Amino acid sequence: MDKKQMTEIILDTKMKKEVSWDDLATATGLNPVCVAAACLGSASLNDTEAAAVVKELDLGIEVEKMLKVFPLKGEGQVVPSDPLIYRLFEIAYVYGASIKEVTHEKFGDGIMSAIDFTLDVDKVEDPKGDRVQITMTGKFLPYKKW
Repeated sequence: MDKKQMTEIILDTKMKKEVSWDDLATATGLNPVCVAAACLGSASLNDTEAAAVVKELDLGIEVEKMLKVFPLKGEGQVVPSDPLIYRLFEIAYVYGASIKEVTHEKFGDGIMSAIDFTLDVDKVEDPKGDRVQITMTGKFLPYKKW
């Protein structure tokens, strides 16, 4: 089994059992986007987290093993060389599909507007090192049927 096969099994089972990303987040103790990233093959889980996903979805040991394998991220993609911009691309490569999954689950089939949109960058002071907080808010635009 590879990451692609694992993802297909997880998504198929998740849909059939009507399990949400929030359900898997509760089972693993992770954020829904984080657990979705692992289930979509862009991140890995530890033993306890992988076991929780497999238990919640009633899947086999092969899926559990594959959830723990460190993924190859952003393969074949061209990114800018500026380190800050590169990191934003990295976030999209690693978490983009999971953000899409969680957004669709919460809102339906559509997109977040980049026109009716705001973005804030804030400094969060932390004794271990200051943190960058980026908050994006865009109007949800459902796809129209005709």
